[in-house]
Amino acid sequence: MDTELDLHYRRIRRILILTLVLNWLVALAKILYGLFSRCASITADGFHSLSDGASNIIGIVGINFACRPKDADHPYGHKKYETFFSLGISALLFIIAFNLFQEGIKRLYYPIIPQIDMKSFLVILITLGINLWVMNYEHRQGKVLQSDILISDSLHTKADIFTSLSVIITLVAIKLGYPIFDPIATIIISLFIAWSGYNIAKQSSRVLCDTAPILDVKKIVDIVLGIKGVQACHKIRTRGRSDDICVDLHVQVAPDMHMDNAHKISYAIEETIKRGIPQVTDVVVHMEPKEKLNPLQDKP
Repeated sequence: MDTELDLHYRRIRRILILTLVLNWLVALAKILYGLFSRCASITADGFHSLSDGASNIIGIVGINFACRPKDADHPYGHKKYETFFSLGISALLFIIAFNLFQEGIKRLYYPIIPQIDMKSFLVILITLGINLWVMNYEHRQGKVLQSDILISDSLHTKADIFTSLSVIITLVAIKLGYPIFDPIATIIISLFIAWSGYNIAKQSSRVLCDTAPILDVKKIVDIVLGIKGVQACHKIRTRGRSDDICVDLHVQVAPDMHMDNAHKISYAIEETIKRGIPQVTDVVVHMEPKEKLNPLQDKP
């Protein structure tokens, strides 16, 4: 099991390293050209791309924690570290958004006329194409591997795409003689970044605060009631990540059932739920005697 876990996180790590290299190449191109052309929106977009790379590093560090096997102090494993480190990506986005917002406001009061030419459009279009590929690849792999880090990072890159599109609009406006769009675009970019940070924090907090994951409870009921000897089940609760769901439930059996049989049924329930719902990794079954109806209660 630990070997499978290691292979799983090794794949995630490789994806993060690949996107790290691409993000920093994109960031370098934008920042250098933004500084050269004195275009604040391109520079801001470059620093946003730089934060993409920083979030990749946070993800790699988080994966190194998450891939550790279960131990005495962490009987449920370390997978939530991946979700926890996603909050680091969120915090990074908020910091960058705040700094860019300040820069945009400053440029409104102290404007600088950017130098725009066809190279400006070329830099943004090429880097936009790279970002589109990175976002789609990372999000697709995140869904396949059920990785919070990859999905969060792809949302980060998605914000980068929106900001690049706003930069293109800004470049057109500047070329038409409206340089005021440069600081305005910088402010808009900062808001996009902050919104991405909020979405990541919201999703991560749901897992860390044990919000019930999206799971078909009726399917659990059907599985449990299909096991011989089970008369009823109730109080079904779930928590955890989408790929690491813990379930606990109460199951009612005949009151005169022997303990050995009850234990066998409990084991069968655990194994059947795990087979039927692969995302479930832990099942706790509370066995209860099915209360007999009092015949006197049925009389009028």
